[in-house]
Amino acid sequence: MDTIRLTTAQALVKFLEQQYVDFGGGPERFVHGIFTVFGHGNVLGLGQALQEAPGTLTVYQGRNEQGMVHAATAFAKQNRRRRIMACTASVGPGSANMLTAAATATANQIPVLLLPGDTFATRQPDPVLQQMEHTYNLSITVNDAFKAVSKYWDRIYRPEQLMTALLNAMRVLTDQADTGAVTIALPQDVQGEAWDYPLEFFCKRIHRIVSRLPHPDEIAAAAELIAGKQRPLLVCGGGVRYADAGADLRAFAERFAIPFGETQAGKSAVASDCVYNLGGIGVTGNGSANALAAEADLVIGVGTRFTDFTTGSKSLFAHPEAEFLTINASPYHAAKLDALAVVCDAAEGLKALSAALEERGYRSAYTDEIVSARKAWEEERRRLAGVEYTVKEGAHGTSGSFVPEIAGHFDELLPEYAAKLNTSLTQTRVLGILNDCIPKDAIVIGAAGSLPGDMQRMWNSAVPDTYHMEYGFSCMGYEISGAFGVKLAEPEREVYALVGDGSYQMLHSELVTSLQENKKINVILLDNAGFGCINNLQMEQGLNSMGTEFRYRSPEGQLNGELMQIDYAASAAGYGVKTFRASTAEQLRSALEEAQRQERSTLIDIKVLPKTMTHGYGAWWHVGVPEVSGSEAVQAAYEQKHGQLEKARSY
Repeated sequence: MDTIRLTTAQALVKFLEQQYVDFGGGPERFVHGIFTVFGHGNVLGLGQALQEAPGTLTVYQGRNEQGMVHAATAFAKQNRRRRIMACTASVGPGSANMLTAAATATANQIPVLLLPGDTFATRQPDPVLQQMEHTYNLSITVNDAFKAVSKYWDRIYRPEQLMTALLNAMRVLTDQADTGAVTIALPQDVQGEAWDYPLEFFCKRIHRIVSRLPHPDEIAAAAELIAGKQRPLLVCGGGVRYADAGADLRAFAERFAIPFGETQAGKSAVASDCVYNLGGIGVTGNGSANALAAEADLVIGVGTRFTDFTTGSKSLFAHPEAEFLTINASPYHAAKLDALAVVCDAAEGLKALSAALEERGYRSAYTDEIVSARKAWEEERRRLAGVEYTVKEGAHGTSGSFVPEIAGHFDELLPEYAAKLNTSLTQTRVLGILNDCIPKDAIVIGAAGSLPGDMQRMWNSAVPDTYHMEYGFSCMGYEISGAFGVKLAEPEREVYALVGDGSYQMLHSELVTSLQENKKINVILLDNAGFGCINNLQMEQGLNSMGTEFRYRSPEGQLNGELMQIDYAASAAGYGVKTFRASTAEQLRSALEEAQRQERSTLIDIKVLPKTMTHGYGAWWHVGVPEVSGSEAVQAAYEQKHGQLEKARSY
């Protein structure tokens, strides 16, 4: 057998360069590049291999290990899991920083290859710098923590172990039903150790991704179930996008007059102009989609995991005869909610089910309900998009003339916010302007806070695959890193990261990487002086505001002093970003127009009034309200929770 002598790191790089996938259109290179933050645990092993023989792999210099993995995740997601990135970090804190992003990738079932440096396999220098010692088990390192957030985990103690590890890694990374983060821990001494690898290990490998076909018996059972229902409802999940099944879902809905709601991952699989597209569904869904969901006698999930936000903590689908049918490539997800499971690719399942229903001459019993629902929500969406806060003088001082849904009894706070932030903009108004002004084929990205709810409800996606939301883990800090990853995936399109001030403070370091790589992203920063989403949750459940607004510490020692005023545009300008400020609709439109003309990354610092986001619309979310409290408001919230639980499914 012909061999080649390589270090473990060199063999790893050589192998990655030879991996291809074929989804039916011919082989495409699978691993695009590798993100790095070098330290003593990887710079002399993987670093040397990437310096001397990177092949076609592009090496990107990350600024934060979590951020670079988020970018890699977004890259793979925007490529519909057909191209991936690898990420390498040093031992100890460098590797640990990747844990949050690894969990984000796995929760969303997005493939990313993690190559954390590890302590010495020989243990000769133990404890090496940044090593965590466990007196009861010396084999445990920081990298063992990745086991809980990885779909495949391995550690390479000997160079020859790399071969089986990488083959298994590719198996999981190309698995359409059960993929996520793959972690291969690399002790720093083993990275530099050599072995005579068989040349055949480095031959071009083509991983053919074959769509799983549905079993005829499952299709027959599904068609029989649908045929007995009058008001079915489709739920469009992320699996529709990954299977390129948007056109199939649209055709299915139109052929059988079945409306559909969108999850965060499924949104923009089908353009918003489809007459059967009700928009966002669930806790962050709109009133019309949720109203029809409550009346549906059959829920047909397509490529969805049926998370608590989609199901309203299992309370949304309230029809007494409601049943569930799920098309999913994963048997685990297909069986949720005691559903009739059709385990297959989303596109193949929809085509087969369509043929079976055609034979039966099926059509739903809806008349004008779908058109009326879409019209009602569009009117509400336009109202929200046009709302601004104004101040009027009254006999008893100054008060707000408009308070959106969530404000309610918080209206007395708005004058302070308006004065301190010097703005009249509401969050819903900002989103309306953005939806009107940015290019229709631009990609918008978000992740956490109140923005995902507002965007799922209010955002109209005129072009498919332009809505990129990380909500499987709702990870603060994904937004800007993810925008950079999306830009790497689609460099010719404008990319807009919608981020709150809380998420921006948590992680925005890959904004610098976007400048380094000359990959323009546009950051739309909505500053409401706090973690607004959680502040609302806190106060809605009877608590006072505590630790969720950005306030100075008061003389009494509490975090209830004056609101902090932060100039985010000034901080980003220091990096070299082109920045703008907006506190009126006119300023925002002007900034958006000017930002489109720029060739480098931009940031628009938009001051918005807290508590001016959307809320409610007929869905309930189960949260942990205290059973015992001295507050009457908290006690009332607890009683209300139990009232809702009585209406929800128990499993």
